[in-house]
Amino acid sequence: MTIRLGYQIPNFTYPDKPVEQIFDSVVAQAREAEAAGFDTVLVMDHFYQLPGIGTPDQPMLEAYTTLGALATATENIQLSTLVTGNTYRNPPMLAKTVTTLDMVSHGRAILGLGAGWFEREHNDFGYEFGTFTDRFERLEEALNIIAPMLRGENPTVTGKWYKVENAMNNPRYRSQIPIMLGGSGEKKTFRLAAHFADHMNIICDKADIPKKLAALRQRCEEAGRDPATLPTSYLAMTVPVESEEEAKRILDTVPADRQSRVFIGTPAQIAEQLHSDVIEPGITGLTINMVRNGHVPGAVAAAGEALKPLVS
Repeated sequence: MTIRLGYQIPNFTYPDKPVEQIFDSVVAQAREAEAAGFDTVLVMDHFYQLPGIGTPDQPMLEAYTTLGALATATENIQLSTLVTGNTYRNPPMLAKTVTTLDMVSHGRAILGLGAGWFEREHNDFGYEFGTFTDRFERLEEALNIIAPMLRGENPTVTGKWYKVENAMNNPRYRSQIPIMLGGSGEKKTFRLAAHFADHMNIICDKADIPKKLAALRQRCEEAGRDPATLPTSYLAMTVPVESEEEAKRILDTVPADRQSRVFIGTPAQIAEQLHSDVIEPGITGLTINMVRNGHVPGAVAAAGEALKPLVS
């Protein structure tokens, strides 16, 4: 398993489409991505739309229900979250959920996992948010339960946050389901990735990529792992446009702290930017989203045509 070219769907607000047709558009995007050569479709694991994309009251579909439905609407493309909030689910239940997704999709599930960060969702939905340290302690304990269950083992764990006894996970489609961690934490997230992950999705400003890759290599070496065995990908917000004037106008609307993660231009120009800023520094895969126009027929296909040569 690896993610060479992923398409993330983070937005379910589509102009001129009534609410009851939202999922039809999601299916259309997933099928278009599959046909265009993307190898993975990903959705966010959130209950509210995120700041910087929209407002909290905008539509947000539950992740695993959505992925399960997409499994029956697609044939070959991998399915994942970017990423599951560990704090939102009991770890053995999450292992069971992603294993069922793997069954339904005939072996196409990836468990994307992170510590959780959106405090308002926790407060509004009644999940304990805790401290930064709490969330990473919980994530590590969860991985010590989930990773064995995804391999067909029956773990018994008594920890500070979770307790399981001989937790079984049947049926399974594959002997092992891959785990992807997502984030940018050089000490905590990267250390856990070195010990548990099959893939690392790095979320950071493009200028920080070399520094992040160096830290990830160091964590792998400290864990006695060959860094070459941990593929990486980068999440990029892409905004295809037809003119430089339009590009400048859109960029001016993007919050300053997010501008270094946004790639704007024609599909060919975006491909050039991603090659120089992401692939050349050493990232091995790309995951893009197209918040503004991914729902427009043909937009995902055009992106795939431009980007596929970068990761082939």
